Amino acid sequence: MFITNDIRYVGVNDHQVDLFEGQYVVPNGMSYNSYVILDEKVAVMDTVDQNFGEEWLGNIRAELDGRKPDYLVVHHMEPDHSANIDVFLKAYPEVTVVSSAKAFAMMKQFFGTDYADRRVVVGEGDTLSLGKHVLTFVTAPMVHWPEVIVSYDSCDKVLFSADGFGKFGALDVEEDWACEARRYYIGIVGKYGMQTQKLLQKAAGLDIAIICPLHGPVLTEDLGYYINLYDIWSGYKVESEGVVIAYTSVYGHTKAAVRLLEQKLLENGCPKVVVNDLARCDMAEAVEDAFRYGKLVLATTTYNGDVFPFMKEFIHHLTERSYQNRTIGLMENGTWTPTAAKTMVKMLEGSKNLTFCENTVKILSALSDDSRAQIEALAKELA
Repeated sequence: MFITNDIRYVGVNDHQVDLFEGQYVVPNGMSYNSYVILDEKVAVMDTVDQNFGEEWLGNIRAELDGRKPDYLVVHHMEPDHSANIDVFLKAYPEVTVVSSAKAFAMMKQFFGTDYADRRVVVGEGDTLSLGKHVLTFVTAPMVHWPEVIVSYDSCDKVLFSADGFGKFGALDVEEDWACEARRYYIGIVGKYGMQTQKLLQKAAGLDIAIICPLHGPVLTEDLGYYINLYDIWSGYKVESEGVVIAYTSVYGHTKAAVRLLEQKLLENGCPKVVVNDLARCDMAEAVEDAFRYGKLVLATTTYNGDVFPFMKEFIHHLTERSYQNRTIGLMENGTWTPTAAKTMVKMLEGSKNLTFCENTVKILSALSDDSRAQIEALAKELA
């Protein structure tokens, strides 16, 4: 597949995977992207998952049409992109590997060798000339591994962005970019917003016409749209106005309270209410929603002197991804000593710039006139 006249796509689609990284549901599969630059010298950009080595090598051979590659450029050492490095180097023993110093140390761990006799170590600002195509390397540590580099081809104005601008989903399935790119970013890269912001600042100085990520489609039009979303996500800014309610319910009483709150929010003019039952929904989707919208209500029961396990897991996902800059409402339920609200505040105490609503809903076993009034007050405050 042509990206430009000289840059070809040689990646693969994976419809075998059920859980990406062992945790993310990917109903539309995954793509593992790899590219070839054909010039006086030939560079292959990254490899693919271990299960697709033969398909990938076949794609490369088809594009090379008898030529031999000169370089393998490795931007990122996560195994879905690096698993076939050794396979490729055995197939093409004259190839030179180009990557960061930390990546070569990881190759030693994965493959038992750091290819000291056939490597070029690159860092910030280093270049690799292929002829008219010259790659300039930019370091991107902790986006989202420490060894990551990205590269920029000044000839065709192409940014090879590693896992940046990636998304879930294979390339032979049509779907909205933002939804699965957001879930991918928040789930996998979201902790490293500051580092992503630094990379965006570096990229702002480049004249970029095409973005070639390691997952998801090649981006060729309206790049400002994608870059703006990445700035929002990595800056922990509010993307959409609305309220997310994340809840757990044991016997249905907390659920009934949540449904009442949803109704009251809409009656009070809230533009969007998203409700997630944490015991049943895709946890990654619930986390994505919490980062997308500006207001979050946490509703749960006191359980074993703590909070219900799915709520604890949800809050942990938020805090480990540096959740911040949001308004939080609280709803607790308990039959003898409700302490869930206090516990949730404690769990969030390390998060930056959270504003807690003045109105906290306390349910004693089931809805009452008092708790209904509290829900009304909370809805008005949030809306």
